[in-house]
Amino acid sequence: MAIIVGILGVLVVGLLGLVLAFARDRGQLQRQLADTRAHVAQLESDLDAALRPPPPTNSAERAVRRVIRTASRVRSHGITGLIQSTVDELQTWASDDERADILNMAASDGTVTLFFSDIEDSTPLNDRLGDATWVKVLAAHDRVLRTQIEKYRGQVVKTAGDGFMVAFRDTEAACRAALGIQRDLPRDVTLRRYGPILVRIGVHTGQVVARDGDYFGRNVAMAARVADLAHGGEILASDAVREALDDDAAVVLVERDAVELKGLAGEHVVWEILPPA
Repeated sequence: MAIIVGILGVLVVGLLGLVLAFARDRGQLQRQLADTRAHVAQLESDLDAALRPPPPTNSAERAVRRVIRTASRVRSHGITGLIQSTVDELQTWASDDERADILNMAASDGTVTLFFSDIEDSTPLNDRLGDATWVKVLAAHDRVLRTQIEKYRGQVVKTAGDGFMVAFRDTEAACRAALGIQRDLPRDVTLRRYGPILVRIGVHTGQVVARDGDYFGRNVAMAARVADLAHGGEILASDAVREALDDDAAVVLVERDAVELKGLAGEHVVWEILPPA
């Protein structure tokens, strides 16, 4: 009997040791998980800071932002009106105050990433929903877009109805903002109620072209034409966007067939932007 009690005592002590060891290991794992989460949060914060455009440093950089003056025409006539214009007609119309804000979006080499979006089949949707409901839909749509644009340090150049033209200093930031928009639109309560509300987005990166102290909008035309190729829910980008992205950019690019773009010579490779797996 004494032997059995002794054996049981040894087993109990062993089990207690295992429980204590498990508790100790569990505590260590929880601390490691907390440290990892804190590290991830710090990395995200550092990325946001890196994507934040610095203020202009010289007169040349201040002049760069005039390239986006094409925005007034884009906002007045919408993407379709811009597509129907020739490249030679694309002048620059932004006011001095608007140019002051847009300047920050130009990189040191004069490149700007342009982002165009609009709601697919907005006119039939407006007709079906009625003006009162359409105003609510536009407000919800604008809220989703502006939240992501602000998060990734974009600058809204102009809006007209459901159309947005946005400038970004960083190409990946523009792509991630577009992905965030497409992710969040279906989650919005108002848009779910009256939807589906499908938005098409086009992204292009290009340098400023100057002549006689003014700037012309070939790259604005390119961005608008890429957007016009997209279907609702899609994000399309030019090959210049692919070239501007780092190899470790948090986006996936899927190549589409080469296309011709009205007013722009040759064939152009277009890519669909998808979230990382």
